[in-house]
Amino acid sequence: MRRHQRGGTILGLILGLLVGVGAALAVAVYVTNVPVPFVNKGGVKGEAKDKAEAQRNQNWDPNSPLYGKNPARAPAAVAPAAQGVVVPEPPRTVADNATPPVENKPAKPEVVLPDPAKPADKTQVAKLDPKAGQGADPLGDLAKSRSADGTDGFQYFVQAGAFRSQSDGDAQRAKLAMMGWEARVSEREVNGRTVYRVRVGPFNKRDDADGLKGKLDGAGVDAQIVRVQR
Repeated sequence: MRRHQRGGTILGLILGLLVGVGAALAVAVYVTNVPVPFVNKGGVKGEAKDKAEAQRNQNWDPNSPLYGKNPARAPAAVAPAAQGVVVPEPPRTVADNATPPVENKPAKPEVVLPDPAKPADKTQVAKLDPKAGQGADPLGDLAKSRSADGTDGFQYFVQAGAFRSQSDGDAQRAKLAMMGWEARVSEREVNGRTVYRVRVGPFNKRDDADGLKGKLDGAGVDAQIVRVQR
């Protein structure tokens, strides 16, 4: 009788252990296969945000502030030197293998000027007689003299592009040097991003800046005229 009771107790323990192990396995499988909603939602939102940020950075154009109301142009790319192109004379004042230091001067108000319909005719600019028209308004006489000389209180730069890296700006500067024009690379922060602008100048007269812009456009270099107050 005792042997029968002892055998039933052992059998009950074994069955209980098997049932417990089976229940634990079922719970583990359920927890593993069922997704956690809060974690997955956060991951999806984070991935979507990262993709949107990467898309904005990829399509960002550092030259966009120069376009104004005109349609956005493709960023000026530095094309490799074509085979068979005759190299012009060496630059006038550019030192060999010399990279000028990046300028960090206080920013002055700048205005990007649109292309004029017709260039100004220099023959129509009247020369001021220093003895004529002198009256009681010295400021007015000074303004007239500046207008006659072609100066208007502004300096003009011809910008041949703005780039995300300094190496691209230096490459554009070297390209302009091969064309016979000395350019400078200046660093500035635009919309929270650092851009490197390649500029030739300054010019005291708008006509001189227009002339250089026409030459650069003819050479396939996308250029803009920037006006800065003296």
